[in-house]
Amino acid sequence: MARVTLIGTLRQFTGGVTELEVEAATVRQLFARLGERFPDLAPHLEQGLAVAIDGQIYQDALLEPIGPDSEVHILPQIAGG
Repeated sequence: MARVTLIGTLRQFTGGVTELEVEAATVRQLFARLGERFPDLAPHLEQGLAVAIDGQIYQDALLEPIGPDSEVHILPQIAGG
């Protein structure tokens, strides 16, 4: 199972949980499983968060694959300029 870390203010929607293990093959599947487990978090997952998978940062990453031993960090989307 992938190790998932929620960065920033997302923990307020998970009852303080910031780290957990989730079985998911893609970011879309991960977001769906997190939304099922934490319904208050679900709307925020749809707002375009950045995702780091094994150290590589992705934006708009719903189709990115997640390996069974991956480390995934979910963080606020990074603004460019």
